[in-house]
Amino acid sequence: MTLYFLVKFFHVLGAIVILGTGTGIAFFMLMAHRTHDADFIARTASVVVIADAIFTLSAVILQPVSGGVLMILSATSIAEGWILASLALYVLAGLFWIPVVFMQIEMRDLARKAAGQRAALPERYFILFRRWFAFGFPGFGATMAILWLMIAKPF
Repeated sequence: MTLYFLVKFFHVLGAIVILGTGTGIAFFMLMAHRTHDADFIARTASVVVIADAIFTLSAVILQPVSGGVLMILSATSIAEGWILASLALYVLAGLFWIPVVFMQIEMRDLARKAAGQRAALPERYFILFRRWFAFGFPGFGATMAILWLMIAKPF
């Protein structure tokens, strides 16, 4: 096993974690939201916030580090079109993911408060959920495009 292979393994693993965790988080948040049960939403969002902090954040940090090491080990230039496009899409994905993290925290807190007061979810929760849902498409789409670029290396 070469160092290149080992680093590439962790790079691919990081991509899997980002895509898998993102998909799982979206699914569980959507399913919890559909219940309109503040307590269930609060508990689900609490786990989602933890999962994002542990899994997504660690993979998000790992990706540029392992990608940089792969470039060095393979003598690939950062000026390659597919790498530049991947980096631009990575920034785009981050511009959507970072606000989503804060939305999830606020939705969790709003649901906790509503559950504690045995009240309905406030309108702010629903505004945040719609925004959270909308941000998922470009964020996830950018991540999928990065995966395609890394496999196809079209330019």
